[in-house]
Amino acid sequence: MAAVAAGPDHLFNLRNNFYLGAYQAAINNSELPNLSPDDAVERDCLVFRSYIALGSYQLVINEIDASAATPLQAVKLLALYLSGPDYRESAISSLKELLADPGIGNNSILRLIAGTVFMHEQDYNEALKHTNAGGAMELNALNIQIFLKMHRSDYAERQLRIMQQVDEDHTLTQLANAWLNLAVGGSKIQEAYLIFQDFSEKSQVTSLILNGKAVCCMHMGNFDEAESLLVEALTKDAKDPETLANLVVCYLHLGKSPSRFLSQLKLGHPDHMLVKRAADAEEGFDRAIQSVA
Repeated sequence: MAAVAAGPDHLFNLRNNFYLGAYQAAINNSELPNLSPDDAVERDCLVFRSYIALGSYQLVINEIDASAATPLQAVKLLALYLSGPDYRESAISSLKELLADPGIGNNSILRLIAGTVFMHEQDYNEALKHTNAGGAMELNALNIQIFLKMHRSDYAERQLRIMQQVDEDHTLTQLANAWLNLAVGGSKIQEAYLIFQDFSEKSQVTSLILNGKAVCCMHMGNFDEAESLLVEALTKDAKDPETLANLVVCYLHLGKSPSRFLSQLKLGHPDHMLVKRAADAEEGFDRAIQSVA
């Protein structure tokens, strides 16, 4: 395919910071000169999504007003959706209104946010309705996450091949490759570890990268190394739900009490899958006790 002449990608570093979980760095380095109007909107979306990733939902809701471009309206709805169970229904309703508008419904950021929200809802078919057409690397990567949640690694592998054909070295292609390797397991775990190791050598070491390495270590039975990686991740973000959840699992395997991390997870992220599973297990245990009492 002939190379298309293009100007410099002013958002390259900002995108990579966001993809790899360096959210504060993305925010701090977002003042970029000479952006086109479209690039300026994408920049603002990445910055506000970084604030969302850091849990600053209200800031995003307050800062994006009704006159903002469609992609920013979508990001605002994501912040609203994540801000608490009371707002989910209205956020989803507003999102569906935007998606139904033929003038804007095909916007890639809007489709990405829709896919993210419906994936959170575990309505994977509805999520894929908006993401499956692809058209952007983030949409392709989200498709892979959805397919893996559906336990369809065959579909995820097909989607990864599409990403590799577009840009094998893209940060999202590498991340998606690691996610798929983790899902497939076996000898692929080592390959996933090497991808996260490569990121940690080339990029700012983030909670996301440390968690990736730690999960690989746990799959390989190296729980001591996983613990040290997760404790390091905790110093970068003490409230990160994935770090807390992975510490619970790691400590159980090490024979240590995970109660402190599970309590933090329950308080900060009551809807997390691990919290729900723990509650179900407690209910089952209580029922079992009552049946023999």
